[in-house]
Amino acid sequence: MNIPETKPKASKESLILLIAIISAIVLGFILGGFFPTIGIKMEIFGEMFLNILMLLVVPIVVLSMIVGISRIQNLSQLGTLGSKTLVFYLLTTAVAATIGIILVNLIQPGINQGVAISELPNKSEFLPVDIMTALKELVVGNPEKEQQGLVGYNLFLAMEKMDILPLILFSIFFGAALSSLGKKAKKSIEILSVMNDAILKLVHWVMYLAPLGILGLVAARIAHSGGFKSFIPELMSLGLYALTVLLGLALHGFLFLSLLLRVFGKQRIRSYLKGMATALLNAFSTASSTATLPLTLQGVHEENKVSEKVSNFVLPLGATINMDGTALYEAVAAIFIAQLYGIDLNWVQQIIVILTATLAAIGAAGIPEAGLVTMVIVLRAVNLPIEGIGLLLSIDWLLDRFRTSINVWGDSVGAAVVERWDTAKSESKSETS
Repeated sequence: MNIPETKPKASKESLILLIAIISAIVLGFILGGFFPTIGIKMEIFGEMFLNILMLLVVPIVVLSMIVGISRIQNLSQLGTLGSKTLVFYLLTTAVAATIGIILVNLIQPGINQGVAISELPNKSEFLPVDIMTALKELVVGNPEKEQQGLVGYNLFLAMEKMDILPLILFSIFFGAALSSLGKKAKKSIEILSVMNDAILKLVHWVMYLAPLGILGLVAARIAHSGGFKSFIPELMSLGLYALTVLLGLALHGFLFLSLLLRVFGKQRIRSYLKGMATALLNAFSTASSTATLPLTLQGVHEENKVSEKVSNFVLPLGATINMDGTALYEAVAAIFIAQLYGIDLNWVQQIIVILTATLAAIGAAGIPEAGLVTMVIVLRAVNLPIEGIGLLLSIDWLLDRFRTSINVWGDSVGAAVVERWDTAKSESKSETS
């Protein structure tokens, strides 16, 4: 019996695509930095690529979760899987915020920066947000903005507004209902499974557009900042702050999360990272974990062979609530602003920063620069001036791309760890029986 050599072909295709994407990022920086006019004209390709990815998000979230949950034979496993996923996400997000707090206190990027308080921009659009109000919006939404929370009231409006939380909750319960019907639901599950496969095939086709789209996104963003003439001086003025954020993200992503992947996920870090390379580069380019979700699913399930049951549950949930990079960034930014203003936060207030950064990151949307909005919650929790956010705007778009990459890496590591926990439990049960 001859076995078709599909794997080498797929690996070669992935390598070519990876090289093309890296080349597109480098070329995008060059075009946007040295030729801003050309960079802005390339924006249409970036917007087209991003729109196509966003178009696929809703069907991927709904179909992948329904199919994944419906295949769970014993519904008690759903509660176990969900609790393990939430515990992993909450712990890693809290650790990320703690790493940020430790580094910003050691490096102190806001001390002796020579920035007068009067020079800090006043951004009136960042209105004070109470922590309880933010939590209420997370659960039931905001009717004035037609924004739904975890418990939604209109499924189609949630699709239109890209409110992912109510879609996830609906998909979980709908999949559980199908699973409980037994043989009666077999044909329906098969149809939904085929539709899910078709969506993933679309994602595969869309990736042929990725290099051109990513080139447009990067070139246009650098060009809009004024090219290298404007961007480099802005980066230098906040260099120590940016270095603190990047160092924290590197420690969390490449040390802590990678250690979890090796020890608890029993995966080889290098090969797993290679399988996730396309998704991580896309996350850097789009600054959106939501838009990257189709590629995250592809990298975790197809490249790294994490089971469909786990990846279809863990990853859509992670793209919505697991924001390690955002939590770390918000913790560093809050203490940095306090240092600029000469405000000394005690250890109790810094613990509050860790807790609120963790909660605020969970409520952050998986879209570009969403962390700036939820940072208001962190600042208000310890009575820091909201106006300080304005100082960060000039380089936030760049840091946002790095923290989004860590968010996606955290999701993918979570899938491997949760699957290992789930497999270990199943093996122990079979041994005892």
